[in-house]
This record gives sequence, structure tokens and C-alpha cells, in this order.
Amino acid sequence: MKRLFHYITLCRPANVITAMADVLAGISIVLFYSNGDGPANFYFKAALLLLTTAALYAGGIVFNDIFDADTDRVERPERVIPSGIISKNAALLFGILLFAIALISSAQVNATAFMVTFAIVACALLYDYKSKHHPILGPLNMGACRGLNLLLGISLVPGVLYSNIYLGIGPLVYIFAVTTISRDEVHGGKKKNLAIAFILYLLVFMILCIQSSYTRVYTGLWLLLPFCISILRPLYKAWQNPYAKNIIKAVKAGVLSIIFLDATWAAIHHQFLICGIILCLLPISILLGKYFAVT
Repeated sequence: MKRLFHYITLCRPANVITAMADVLAGISIVLFYSNGDGPANFYFKAALLLLTTAALYAGGIVFNDIFDADTDRVERPERVIPSGIISKNAALLFGILLFAIALISSAQVNATAFMVTFAIVACALLYDYKSKHHPILGPLNMGACRGLNLLLGISLVPGVLYSNIYLGIGPLVYIFAVTTISRDEVHGGKKKNLAIAFILYLLVFMILCIQSSYTRVYTGLWLLLPFCISILRPLYKAWQNPYAKNIIKAVKAGVLSIIFLDATWAAIHHQFLICGIILCLLPISILLGKYFAVT
């Protein structure tokens, strides 16, 4: 049982919940553009996509910790791989298994979902192995993973995906901001990175407002208020005192607030039931964040 706990710790379960929120947001977009009529076996295929994204995110995190094992021995020796609780080989097999589950489950949905899943696997491995060390390509790569994750939900109906592929830009910009902040979470932050993140956050708000005007569903924009508060308060505190502790809080807030972002996507596409379901994921993610690492 204790070993199972360590494997769950390795997956960052609070973050996995936010990945599932991305897919639910994508499904809400599908329902809007298909007038509420999903494909055959709608609920089964939606469940498969939720399994896919959970396995994808967990697998990406596992490989991230595998590639970071040597660095973590110095900076974060308490993590399960550098501490020796889980061996590198065992973690490797676990990560491969998670990606295999994601690919197999997405293939049961449709070919488009499989292709999007394959693209996320490729982007995740590229980020984990190489691009994370680049100040621009790293955040862009991670943002692409999240943008594709929203598109994974929309891939439930390929025709809707192909005509709305541009919607992946919103999560890409948002995660670019969060990843830019996280680059300094170990040794403390630079105000330049925090300023860049603030500008990118404003761009995300603009994207949501533009999409709301396109769908003509303005009531969903009320979620922008808690969304703004949840990400800008810790960002401002980090700006005042850019110490590692404050940077970590700003990153954690950015990750967990993805749920607010996804709920807003659902609301501005007139899917208030899914919006409510996504918001219910927030306390679960926050609770898991108290017991498991988020960054």
C-alpha cells in the first residue's frame, strides 16, 4: 500500500485532475458546435478520453522526473526517484505503461483522438528530455501539450476539431505564462519573468472575451473574476518578494486555476452542467495538492 502511495506521488495527482478538466472543456465545445448531439456511445468515449488524458499527464510527469533525477539529487533529494524509493528502471516501465494506456484508450475513440494523443506524447517527451532547458522553447513546448489536451476533448467529433483547432492557442498562452514563472521556483524569481507572465495572463483574458463574443454567451465571463483573483494575487506577492517560496505558490496557483480556465471555456460555450462538473474538480485538486506535490 505504501509503495502504491509513492507511485501516486510520482504522478502529481492534483495536476492530473486539471488535465481531466481540459478534456471536459473540450467536450463542452463539441456539444456547443454539434447542438448538444454527441457521437454514438458518447459517454463511453468521453470516459475513454478522460482516462487518456489522466494517463498522458501522469506519464509525462514520470518521464520528467526520470530525466531530472540527477538534478533532483541536488535540488530536490526528497523526491521518490532521487531518494531511491522508486528506482529509475521501475519508473521507466511505469511511464511506458501510462503512455501505452493513453494511446490504446484514445484509439478506441477515433483515429483523430489517437493522432492528438500521439502528438502529446511526442511533445511531452521532447519537453522532458530537451526543450525545458530553453527559456522560450520550453514554455512553448509545455503550452503546446496543454493546447493539444484541450483539442483532445474536442477530437470526440473530428469535424468540430478541424474547424476549431485555433482554440488550442488559449491554453498554450496560459501554460507558457505558468511555465515561465516556474523556471525560477528553486532559486527565486526574476521580475522580468513575472512581468511576462502577467502580460500573457491578460492575453488569455482577451482570448476568452473574444471567444465569448463569437459564441454570444456572455454570462460565462463571470468566472473571469475568481480566475483573475486566483492567479493574480499570488503573482503580485511573488512580484513584491520574488523568493522561491512565493514563486512556488504562484506556480501552484497557476496550475490549479487551469480548472477555472476550463470552466470558463465550458460556460462561454453554454455548457453550464459541464462547467459545474469542472468547478467541482477544484476542491478535489486543492485537497490532493495538500498531500502531493504540484510543482
